[in-house]
Amino acid sequence: MARKVLKSLFTRHLFFTNVVSCGGLLSLGDCIVQNLENLHLKTISGATKPYDYRRTGRMFVIGLMMGPFNHHWYRLLDKFIHGSNLKAAVKKIAADQAVGGPFFCTTFLIGSGILEGKKIRDCVKEWREKFLTIYMADWCIWPPAQFINFYFFPPHLRVMYVCMVTLVWNTFLSYMKHRDQHAAFVHKQKEEASC
Repeated sequence: MARKVLKSLFTRHLFFTNVVSCGGLLSLGDCIVQNLENLHLKTISGATKPYDYRRTGRMFVIGLMMGPFNHHWYRLLDKFIHGSNLKAAVKKIAADQAVGGPFFCTTFLIGSGILEGKKIRDCVKEWREKFLTIYMADWCIWPPAQFINFYFFPPHLRVMYVCMVTLVWNTFLSYMKHRDQHAAFVHKQKEEASC
Protein backbone atom coordinates (compact mmCIF):
# COMPACT_ATOMS: atom_id res chain seq x y z
CA MET A 1 0.00 0.00 0.00
CA ALA A 2 2.71 2.51 1.01
CA ARG A 3 4.75 1.63 -2.06
CA LYS A 4 1.72 2.26 -4.28
CA VAL A 5 1.10 5.66 -2.66
CA LEU A 6 4.76 6.65 -3.05
CA LYS A 7 4.77 5.58 -6.68
CA SER A 8 1.64 7.65 -7.29
CA LEU A 9 3.18 10.69 -5.58
CA PHE A 10 6.28 10.50 -7.79
CA THR A 11 4.46 9.82 -11.06
CA ARG A 12 0.84 10.87 -11.42
CA HIS A 13 0.94 13.47 -8.60
CA LEU A 14 4.52 14.66 -9.09
CA PHE A 15 3.58 18.35 -9.42
CA PHE A 16 1.67 18.28 -6.12
CA THR A 17 4.50 16.35 -4.42
CA ASN A 18 7.12 18.81 -5.63
CA VAL A 19 5.16 21.93 -4.67
CA VAL A 20 4.22 20.72 -1.19
CA SER A 21 7.77 19.45 -0.61
CA CYS A 22 9.18 22.88 -1.44
CA GLY A 23 6.85 24.56 1.04
CA GLY A 24 7.33 21.95 3.72
CA LEU A 25 11.11 21.92 3.53
CA LEU A 26 11.40 25.71 3.54
CA SER A 27 9.25 25.86 6.68
CA LEU A 28 11.26 23.01 8.25
CA GLY A 29 14.45 25.00 7.57
CA ASP A 30 12.89 27.92 9.43
CA CYS A 31 11.97 25.64 12.36
CA ILE A 32 15.61 24.61 12.61
CA VAL A 33 16.79 28.23 12.52
CA GLN A 34 14.30 29.39 15.14
CA ASN A 35 15.43 26.61 17.47
CA LEU A 36 19.08 27.52 16.86
CA GLU A 37 18.28 31.19 17.52
CA ASN A 38 16.67 30.27 20.82
CA LEU A 39 19.62 28.09 21.77
CA HIS A 40 21.95 31.00 20.99
CA LEU A 41 19.79 33.40 22.96
CA LYS A 42 19.59 31.07 25.95
CA THR A 43 23.36 30.59 25.90
CA ILE A 44 24.18 34.29 25.97
CA SER A 45 21.35 35.66 28.12
CA GLY A 46 19.44 32.75 29.66
CA ALA A 47 16.27 33.99 27.95
CA THR A 48 14.25 32.58 25.08
CA LYS A 49 11.65 34.05 22.79
CA PRO A 50 8.34 32.53 21.77
CA TYR A 51 8.29 30.46 18.61
CA ASP A 52 7.08 32.56 15.65
CA TYR A 53 4.53 30.35 13.88
CA ARG A 54 3.58 33.14 11.48
CA ARG A 55 7.19 33.37 10.32
CA THR A 56 7.26 29.63 9.63
CA GLY A 57 3.90 29.96 7.87
CA ARG A 58 5.31 32.68 5.61
CA MET A 59 8.25 30.43 4.78
CA PHE A 60 5.80 27.64 3.90
CA VAL A 61 3.82 29.97 1.63
CA ILE A 62 6.90 31.28 -0.16
CA GLY A 63 8.01 27.68 -0.67
CA LEU A 64 4.62 26.83 -2.18
CA MET A 65 4.93 29.84 -4.45
CA MET A 66 8.39 28.78 -5.64
CA GLY A 67 7.42 25.11 -6.02
CA PRO A 68 5.72 25.32 -9.43
CA PHE A 69 8.70 27.10 -10.97
CA ASN A 70 11.01 24.49 -9.43
CA HIS A 71 8.90 21.69 -10.90
CA HIS A 72 8.75 23.17 -14.40
CA TRP A 73 12.32 24.44 -14.37
CA TYR A 74 13.81 20.94 -14.16
CA ARG A 75 11.43 19.66 -16.81
CA LEU A 76 12.56 22.47 -19.14
CA LEU A 77 16.21 21.71 -18.49
CA ASP A 78 15.62 18.06 -19.40
CA LYS A 79 13.63 19.04 -22.47
CA PHE A 80 16.28 21.36 -23.89
CA ILE A 81 19.45 19.70 -22.61
CA HIS A 82 19.23 15.98 -23.27
CA GLY A 83 21.08 13.20 -21.51
CA SER A 84 22.75 12.60 -18.19
CA ASN A 85 26.36 12.46 -19.37
CA LEU A 86 29.04 14.82 -18.08
CA LYS A 87 28.55 17.40 -20.86
CA ALA A 88 24.77 17.56 -20.32
CA ALA A 89 25.20 17.78 -16.52
CA VAL A 90 27.62 20.71 -16.87
CA LYS A 91 25.25 22.54 -19.26
CA LYS A 92 22.33 22.04 -16.86
CA ILE A 93 24.39 23.29 -13.93
CA ALA A 94 25.45 26.38 -15.91
CA ALA A 95 21.82 27.12 -16.84
CA ASP A 96 20.69 26.51 -13.28
CA GLN A 97 23.30 28.90 -11.87
CA ALA A 98 22.73 31.57 -14.54
CA VAL A 99 18.91 31.52 -14.45
CA GLY A 100 17.58 29.39 -11.60
CA GLY A 101 19.86 30.66 -8.82
CA PRO A 102 19.23 34.40 -9.28
CA PHE A 103 15.51 33.80 -9.81
CA PHE A 104 15.11 31.71 -6.66
CA CYS A 105 17.20 34.06 -4.49
CA THR A 106 15.26 37.08 -5.72
CA THR A 107 11.87 35.40 -5.41
CA PHE A 108 12.68 34.28 -1.89
CA LEU A 109 13.86 37.67 -0.61
CA ILE A 110 11.25 39.83 -2.34
CA GLY A 111 8.40 37.34 -1.81
CA SER A 112 9.09 36.83 1.88
CA GLY A 113 9.39 40.56 2.41
CA ILE A 114 6.00 41.12 0.77
CA LEU A 115 4.48 38.38 2.94
CA GLU A 116 5.90 40.19 5.99
CA GLY A 117 3.99 43.29 4.90
CA LYS A 118 7.05 45.28 3.84
CA LYS A 119 6.87 47.92 1.14
CA ILE A 120 8.45 47.06 -2.21
CA ARG A 121 11.26 49.58 -1.69
CA ASP A 122 12.11 47.92 1.65
CA CYS A 123 12.07 44.49 -0.02
CA VAL A 124 14.43 45.78 -2.71
CA LYS A 125 16.69 47.30 -0.04
CA GLU A 126 16.87 43.94 1.75
CA TRP A 127 17.54 42.25 -1.61
CA ARG A 128 20.48 44.62 -2.21
CA GLU A 129 21.89 43.88 1.25
CA LYS A 130 21.55 40.09 1.14
CA PHE A 131 21.40 38.89 -2.48
CA LEU A 132 25.14 38.76 -3.17
CA THR A 133 25.91 36.79 -0.01
CA ILE A 134 23.13 34.32 -0.73
CA TYR A 135 24.09 34.00 -4.39
CA MET A 136 27.77 33.40 -3.54
CA ALA A 137 26.73 30.67 -1.06
CA ASP A 138 24.49 29.30 -3.82
CA TRP A 139 27.60 28.79 -5.96
CA CYS A 140 29.26 26.79 -3.16
CA ILE A 141 26.35 24.43 -2.54
CA TRP A 142 24.37 24.00 -5.73
CA PRO A 143 26.86 23.15 -8.51
CA PRO A 144 28.18 20.02 -6.70
CA ALA A 145 24.67 19.07 -5.57
CA GLN A 146 23.28 19.59 -9.06
CA PHE A 147 26.07 17.57 -10.62
CA ILE A 148 24.92 14.62 -8.53
CA ASN A 149 21.32 15.44 -9.41
CA PHE A 150 21.77 15.72 -13.19
CA TYR A 151 24.34 12.99 -13.56
CA PHE A 152 22.90 10.26 -11.32
CA PHE A 153 19.17 10.85 -10.69
CA PRO A 154 16.32 10.10 -13.11
CA PRO A 155 14.13 13.11 -14.02
CA HIS A 156 11.16 12.13 -11.83
CA LEU A 157 13.34 12.15 -8.67
CA ARG A 158 15.24 15.37 -9.37
CA VAL A 159 13.01 17.84 -7.56
CA MET A 160 12.76 15.52 -4.55
CA TYR A 161 16.55 15.20 -4.39
CA VAL A 162 16.83 18.97 -4.67
CA CYS A 163 14.31 19.28 -1.83
CA MET A 164 16.55 17.17 0.40
CA VAL A 165 19.59 19.34 -0.32
CA THR A 166 17.28 22.30 0.03
CA LEU A 167 16.70 21.51 3.71
CA VAL A 168 20.29 22.55 4.38
CA TRP A 169 19.97 25.46 1.95
CA ASN A 170 16.64 26.58 3.42
CA THR A 171 18.11 26.63 6.89
CA PHE A 172 20.76 28.99 5.55
CA LEU A 173 18.13 31.10 3.74
CA SER A 174 16.03 31.45 6.88
CA TYR A 175 19.13 32.43 8.83
CA MET A 176 20.04 35.07 6.23
CA LYS A 177 16.49 36.38 6.05
CA HIS A 178 16.03 36.70 9.81
CA ARG A 179 19.55 37.31 11.15
CA ASP A 180 18.99 41.06 11.52
CA GLN A 181 15.84 40.49 13.57
CA HIS A 182 17.64 37.97 15.77
CA ALA A 183 20.62 40.29 16.26
CA ALA A 184 18.28 43.14 17.25
CA PHE A 185 16.46 40.88 19.72
CA VAL A 186 19.76 39.69 21.24
CA HIS A 187 20.96 43.29 21.54
CA LYS A 188 17.72 44.27 23.29
CA GLN A 189 18.05 41.32 25.70
CA LYS A 190 21.62 42.33 26.56
CA GLU A 191 20.56 45.93 27.21
CA GLU A 192 17.70 44.81 29.46
CA ALA A 193 20.01 42.45 31.36
CA SER A 194 22.55 45.22 31.99
CA CYS A 195 19.92 47.62 33.44
